[in-house]
Amino acid sequence: MALTITDIQVRDIRFPTSDNLDGSDAMNPDPDYSCAYLTLLTDGNEVGHGLSFTLGRGTELIAVAVDSLRPLVVGKTLEEIISDMGGFWREITGDSQLRWLGPDKGVMHFAVGVIVNAVWDLWAKVAGKPLWRLLADMTPEETVKCIDFRYITDALTPQEALEILQQSWSTRGERVQQLQETGFPAYTTSAGWLGYSDEKLRRLCREGVQRGWSHFKIKVGRDIEDDMHRAKLIREEIGWDATIMMDANQVWEVEEAIENMTRLAEFKPWFIEEPTSPDDVLGHARIAKSLAPLGVGVATGEMCQNRIMFKQLLQAQAITVCQIDSTRVGGVNEILSIILMAKKFGVPVCPHAGGVGLCEYVQHLAMFDFVCVSGTTTGRLIEYVDHLHEHFEHPVVMREGCYMAPSAPGYSITMKPASLDEFEYPHGPVWKARAEKLDN
Repeated sequence: MALTITDIQVRDIRFPTSDNLDGSDAMNPDPDYSCAYLTLLTDGNEVGHGLSFTLGRGTELIAVAVDSLRPLVVGKTLEEIISDMGGFWREITGDSQLRWLGPDKGVMHFAVGVIVNAVWDLWAKVAGKPLWRLLADMTPEETVKCIDFRYITDALTPQEALEILQQSWSTRGERVQQLQETGFPAYTTSAGWLGYSDEKLRRLCREGVQRGWSHFKIKVGRDIEDDMHRAKLIREEIGWDATIMMDANQVWEVEEAIENMTRLAEFKPWFIEEPTSPDDVLGHARIAKSLAPLGVGVATGEMCQNRIMFKQLLQAQAITVCQIDSTRVGGVNEILSIILMAKKFGVPVCPHAGGVGLCEYVQHLAMFDFVCVSGTTTGRLIEYVDHLHEHFEHPVVMREGCYMAPSAPGYSITMKPASLDEFEYPHGPVWKARAEKLDN
């Protein structure tokens, strides 16, 4: 019997993380980690879940955008969708009126990602597999069929994508076993938020070292002298054998980024993330060229809007690390194309994570990359942030600085009903109590 999608439900879920400055950086000093949370209802026992990631205000816009896509999803069977996932993706991004609001970017593309990821979650649950394993078990031909190659064939053709996937097909079982035994390596950002005091920064670094972390990312960009101070402090705590990465969250001009990172290069950062506007391909290219002699790479992707922008960054040699984000672009289908383009251009993929559910999401994507595309974890790490995992039915499992391979069916994004009820905005108990306090 075909499984039919009968309805969608969207909820605005927000966590008051700004209270403790968790997630604070130079561009976003007071984030409330939030999400538009989707449930795909079916006429069977299974449901699919998907979410965006936002910083509080504006989450309601994505919720409304998701609901606007309802006619393109409700009434379809899962079987007809997965028989042509590439065609489904093209349809949901190609509505002749809604497309005008993008195309393939902004709030509408967030909404597309929410729905597409929920469909993949539903598919994986019905198949009885975690998403990474569902992807790993697909043939190269089936994977290529999921991708919309519009606007990227000058960088990656379907035939080239097929050949990349075929190269690692016969040995993928070895890598599946490796993931199940030792997991995928990670780095932590939990110690490096910009709003933390020196004392808290030192304590968190010491705790991170004790837990076995060897890669730490710190936020920079508020003030170069403070950046120098904090980088020195962190090096004192973690030593020089550990690896540091830096993240400016887009606050610098191009020349300013070059000047500041020339100074910060003494602390031997692996890369500077988002040194300037995420849309400035040529600016990133100039920064990358200028910092290369100093041994400092350039990473971006957290706020890259779509596969076309990633294509240009790769073609322009503007990034040395490709940071996919699981919710900003249009879901799994588009992520597959970005991972394959990165492979063709020889750029390692290190997913951006943290937020609400991003760690749960991207572990699957990195594991697909390892098993089916890159074939290696060398130079590849998944970001890890120790926030909000307790709200998920199947949170990430970390062991000795590695993400352990998920085993539960789905995309690991199902939230606990109690958490949804408690943190729904604006009428959940947490937000209702805060509103009453302000009124008094």
